[in-house]
Amino acid sequence: MATIRVRDWTKEQIERIRDTESHSSHDSVIKSLLKDRKLAKYAGDVPDSVQGATSKPRMNDADTTFDDLTVLGELSGADNGVLFLWCPSCGNELAHLTADNPLGLSVFEIECQRCLTHLDRHAIVAIEIGYPIEQKLVDDCLQDDLKDCVVDYWDRTLDSATVGALDDDFDPAHLVWQFDQYLRQFSWEWPADVPVVGFAAGETYRNSATDEYLEVVEPVSENRNAMDSFKIRRYAGDPETHDGETEILDSTTVVDHVVNRRLLIEGRTDSASPPESTEQTT
Repeated sequence: MATIRVRDWTKEQIERIRDTESHSSHDSVIKSLLKDRKLAKYAGDVPDSVQGATSKPRMNDADTTFDDLTVLGELSGADNGVLFLWCPSCGNELAHLTADNPLGLSVFEIECQRCLTHLDRHAIVAIEIGYPIEQKLVDDCLQDDLKDCVVDYWDRTLDSATVGALDDDFDPAHLVWQFDQYLRQFSWEWPADVPVVGFAAGETYRNSATDEYLEVVEPVSENRNAMDSFKIRRYAGDPETHDGETEILDSTTVVDHVVNRRLLIEGRTDSASPPESTEQTT
């Protein structure tokens, strides 16, 4: 793909327009400007209503971390109708699609042939032609981008559940369970600065609303398609220096904590402590 070099000032102006008008990429901004120029040339023959609609609407209107790298669940269109679907768990290309815009992939499931993970629209990553796949592979950072893209999507999706912004077919409780299942399958270490999307035994979480610590001991239920209830120890302060109270945290409360983005990961309770010195004095 050809590369066009521009001065820093020009790039800043393009980025300003991209952010202001919610374009999906620099290419989208330039196409919009070219369209503006063409309409301006024939302004005398174009109705005012058409002249005011010169900007190309952003196909993927979410405030995503990457251009041309989007979880399928929020992708509404693809550049030139070309998509590469990737597995975020093992970094395997799942499929290469050509599709009409707007996309009609609201329900899409596929099994990764490498890691055998069953994926749906909430985990499959769609890569458009503007994303430099070859360079990312050479730099060995594609897998990191896939993970960051999915983590960002899960975080924003659950956050929007708290303000009622999800579609009618999005059940926040089911999403918490589903994201929790994916997180276990992918074996990802969750970022410490992002509220968690799951709840697991052996972890300690800090409730950012109360500064309490929740040490998860074990599940006390076995739900196949919903979050479990858990036995926990609740600490008013640092678990290392305060006595905790044992209680049962029901699944409804677990989901409430997660969708309200209250819980941050603090570390694993089963992590090994540094060995004590065996040196003896004589």
